[in-house]
Amino acid sequence: MSPWLVVGLGNPGPQYAGNRHNVGQMVLDVLARRMNGSFTTHKARAQVLDGRLGILAGGVPGPRVILAKPSTYMNVSGGPVATLAQFYGVDPAQMLVVHDELDLTPDTLRLKLGGGEGGHNGLRSISNFLGTKDYLRLRVGIGRPPGRMDAADYVLRDFSTAERTELGVTLEEAADAVEEVLMLGLEKAQMRLHTSA
Repeated sequence: MSPWLVVGLGNPGPQYAGNRHNVGQMVLDVLARRMNGSFTTHKARAQVLDGRLGILAGGVPGPRVILAKPSTYMNVSGGPVATLAQFYGVDPAQMLVVHDELDLTPDTLRLKLGGGEGGHNGLRSISNFLGTKDYLRLRVGIGRPPGRMDAADYVLRDFSTAERTELGVTLEEAADAVEEVLMLGLEKAQMRLHTSA
């Protein structure tokens, strides 16, 4: 059984770490903490953590998962993701990409399989390199920019003070959703996530 590849999208470097665009990588940091592991540098131009996620019935360790944070900029994430998928023998059906979503209100989470990229350059790059859009996505809502602010400027700004008060809860819930997909399957995870609001 091939492992799961869970990708958190974002931009590299400390100047971007708190940006709304990096919320996917923030979710992976929560997952890494739950796995009691730390990321190491992979030759595929990514930070990776290879381990087991969650506990199944009877105390059995959960599925093997590769957490991956591409070390490239968001709009060229596809190269590292495709290289990691090949390296670990992961089919797109075993891949989950965690990313920010302008079309969802803050603190809203949605799971989906395939579909369009909605103007998200990170997803577009991954789809191009994989040659398919049929991979799982966990969309983490960040809302639309206020007033006339450009969307590109908005996603590259840090979460506001008010947003940060709820962000920790959202990140934990997103990590829960990732675990549920891997251990229960997409449909059950969607049912729990999408009907809990």
